[in-house]
Amino acid sequence: MALTLRQLKYFVATAELGQLSQAAIHLTISQSAVTSAIRELEDSLGTQLFVRAASGVTLTDTGRRFLNHAYTILASVDEAMRIPNLESTLTGTLAIAASYTVLGYFLPHHIQRLNALYPRLTIQLHELNRDAIEEGLLSGQYDMAVLLTSNVSNPELALEPVIHSVRRLWVGAHHPLLKRERVTFAEVAQEPFVMLTVDEAAQTAMRYWNDTPWQPNVILRTSSVEAVRSMVANGSGVAILSDMVYRPWSLEGRRIETIMLVDPVPAMSVGLAWHKNKELSPAMHAVREYFRHTFMEPRTSG
Repeated sequence: MALTLRQLKYFVATAELGQLSQAAIHLTISQSAVTSAIRELEDSLGTQLFVRAASGVTLTDTGRRFLNHAYTILASVDEAMRIPNLESTLTGTLAIAASYTVLGYFLPHHIQRLNALYPRLTIQLHELNRDAIEEGLLSGQYDMAVLLTSNVSNPELALEPVIHSVRRLWVGAHHPLLKRERVTFAEVAQEPFVMLTVDEAAQTAMRYWNDTPWQPNVILRTSSVEAVRSMVANGSGVAILSDMVYRPWSLEGRRIETIMLVDPVPAMSVGLAWHKNKELSPAMHAVREYFRHTFMEPRTSG
């Protein structure tokens, strides 16, 4: 059976959201269609891409490697479809603000693609914290922002989520919790916990921890994702972070594994923001449509 773009798109959505049901909602199709497409894809490849559990699905090692190939294939197809736009007459300057995590782990690839699609458009990037981004959008200093929309509650800002990155438990390669079929917050609370603080990660974490009877046993608070990665890989502690910042190896070359918790953990939403009363310029509209097209968000009016 030949591999299809439909299978790749459904696979990517499921990998990013961690649940077949959420992928179906995200793609505005039935869950059975997603299930069938992924089963067909696995049959074509002759290997399992996901580990299924009651709480959702987790990528196998093969699945993680295939995800990178799927991104490359879909991006190449997207570029091919947009070849007529490479000589775009869209001109001007667009000021985009971005938070640290977004700029470090998400945005650069898409800025490169936007520069290729709209060579006459100058994109100015500004790295700021959320408060400064919100203030800059409202004052008109920045046209748009790419940030963690799950942290934004300002009613004066229009928000359009782009991806929802699943949060999982990070553990070292030989951690005892890897042998458990089900891992809960109660068990994580018994482990030394490394708390990331950048981009309000600690506040976000405590919101979902406070919905449980337990609290994390925090041994270190750090703004460095690489410090968290090294501490976890070295067996000094565990962490709960999103798939967007996950990498399987620490700087020392030690392996990091992930576990999907039984207890609910909210996904980290990344997306666009702009002043609600600001009319979208052609450049803003182009950026918005690029992200909608790339991440298969259902198209809405307005």
